Amino acid sequence: MNNYDMESEALKKLSKMAEESGYIKPELYRRYEVKRGLRDLDGKGVLVGLTEIGEVHSYIMDEGEKISVPGRLIYRGIDIRDIVKGFSEDDRFGFEETAYLLLFGNLPDQNAQKEFLQLLSLHERLPEDFTRDVILKAPSKDIMNTLARSVLALYSFDENADDTSMPNVLKQCLKLIACFPSLAVYGYHAFNHYHGDQSLYIHSPRADLSIAENILAMLRPDSSYTKLEAKLLDLALVLHAEHGGGNNSSFVTHVVTSTGTDTYSAIAAAIGALKGPRHGGANIKVVQMFDDMKEKLKNWDDDEEIEHYLTQVLSKNAFDRSGLIYGIGHAVYSISDPRAVILKGYVAQLAQEKGLEDEFNLYAKVENLAPQVIEKFNTMYKTVSANVDFYSGFVYKMLNIPMEMFTPIFAISRIVGWSAHRIEEIANCGKIIRPAYKSVAPRRSYLKMDER
Repeated sequence: MNNYDMESEALKKLSKMAEESGYIKPELYRRYEVKRGLRDLDGKGVLVGLTEIGEVHSYIMDEGEKISVPGRLIYRGIDIRDIVKGFSEDDRFGFEETAYLLLFGNLPDQNAQKEFLQLLSLHERLPEDFTRDVILKAPSKDIMNTLARSVLALYSFDENADDTSMPNVLKQCLKLIACFPSLAVYGYHAFNHYHGDQSLYIHSPRADLSIAENILAMLRPDSSYTKLEAKLLDLALVLHAEHGGGNNSSFVTHVVTSTGTDTYSAIAAAIGALKGPRHGGANIKVVQMFDDMKEKLKNWDDDEEIEHYLTQVLSKNAFDRSGLIYGIGHAVYSISDPRAVILKGYVAQLAQEKGLEDEFNLYAKVENLAPQVIEKFNTMYKTVSANVDFYSGFVYKMLNIPMEMFTPIFAISRIVGWSAHRIEEIANCGKIIRPAYKSVAPRRSYLKMDER
């Protein structure tokens, strides 16, 4: 037996042992009232902290009864719909303004906004030779891996990397917010060149462009984009910037920050959380599901045929056989996800510009039909609606953003929320976050080697 076969057989045997030793009977969670996933049986999150940064509102209590309401997303007390309406009516990009609001608690006036943009522009460009020595020399097939590795590498370029005083942490956060687009885009170009045999393009960010514009300009070979394209990407960044302290990666930021570690380690941990397909990769699944659907459907306008496909998905007989209609349903929202509602109106405009009205209409049909199909399939299921992932993947696809960049763009946006949560954890001088786990293993005696 060669070394490869020996290792394979050993791992097969040991994996089974590890899985069996790691399994805990489900009834034990009920017996000890352990709330798996930190969620109640009705889906309500377990309260583990307080925040002023973001709020997700999806229900009201009336005489002890939980009643679902249209979803609301609130940044620092301001409804996301009002934020979007404000910068849209002024025909401005909104992500930088939103970042200021989330970090500092108030909307910037013109002078504050100008000063903030100047601070960001100081850190848009990566350290000298960083792209060559860190990103291009070890390209990864997963851009989130590249992003995390690059963030950790920036530690070595910071003379005060372990200083957790507020001014230094804020400087580090601003640096990461500013350079995340370059880290992600250059990571993609390295992957595309070394693993896809494509030409290598490295465009420098421009201080006169918004973050959304810079992403498109650095990503595309000719650096061209339309105003609508940039504004829709900017909107997507605004909608993904924050989602309350309870989302997985923001909670990770609080947990890791509470240990007293450096900013780069905390943000790299958050990137690792977002990389998981249960958190940051859902819009990729939506696009893949629709690609499969378009291939299978004979008539995109036939409601009955669409319902049949969706039923097959739920029955685990279509697409990836997971039984999930991706982009439909959310852990918190039920009647509506405000991010999806806002995005949908702008998606229609871009679909018209791109000549993709038929595909947009298919998305709209699935959005309407999927909740009905789910209700028929499982009468005990709660009310569901389209979530932000339902349309965001379609947006990125229309913008010719490669699928490998979908989750990194989420990270480019959410670094703002992570930074705000890191600052909030430090400002409140909290204890190290250390939840309790109950051991349910039976007590045993140690056996000597010749007695086993």
